[in-house]
Amino acid sequence: MVITVSIRPVADFETLNYQIMTDLNTSTAATITDETAIGFIPCYNQPLFSRIWEMPNSNTFDIKCISKLIHKYLKPEFESADPFANKCKLAKITNDLNPEMDTDYHLDAVDFLKQFADNSLDFVFYDPPYSLRQVSECYKNVGIPVTMQTTQSSWRTKHINEISRIVKPNGIVMCFGWNSSGIGKKRGFELIEVLLVAHGGSHNDTICTVERKLPTLF
Repeated sequence: MVITVSIRPVADFETLNYQIMTDLNTSTAATITDETAIGFIPCYNQPLFSRIWEMPNSNTFDIKCISKLIHKYLKPEFESADPFANKCKLAKITNDLNPEMDTDYHLDAVDFLKQFADNSLDFVFYDPPYSLRQVSECYKNVGIPVTMQTTQSSWRTKHINEISRIVKPNGIVMCFGWNSSGIGKKRGFELIEVLLVAHGGSHNDTICTVERKLPTLF
């Protein structure tokens, strides 16, 4: 039994991208013979993955490679929203709990997201506090009491449920944090790109996911 696999050269040496293509052709296909123990199994498109080193920045979207990723997907004509905008002005409709921030709204993120109709936005940023400790600090900083409800993992789930509701079919959600959970396929989203930003030393990596809402038949 002989299986031959050809490897494509890496086009861009600044990032290391892995992608499995479904449109197998003579340059990528394995040669399958009658002696092959395991028959051919078609594979699905895998998300593009990149890892880049950048200096840390408290303003996530000011990190060069993250800014580049955002502008790859965000179009001027998109209806977009950011429930945790802080100082960022990229979205057309912005929100931040802190009244000192120059945003359109100063609401709790869930209340902000509930304002939007179903399937009404083309693009949503999701860059919340990355840990429950940071969540607690955000509430305390604006004088809001911290309760059991605001420091449970369900805090994030409520945001994700609302985001999945308000994004249009084929709309984009970009999530940022210390994990790659994103919105998830259970809510009808496909993962199309992951950017892992390493900051070195004792800093946690920033993980960015890009997901597209799959169109439905009904």
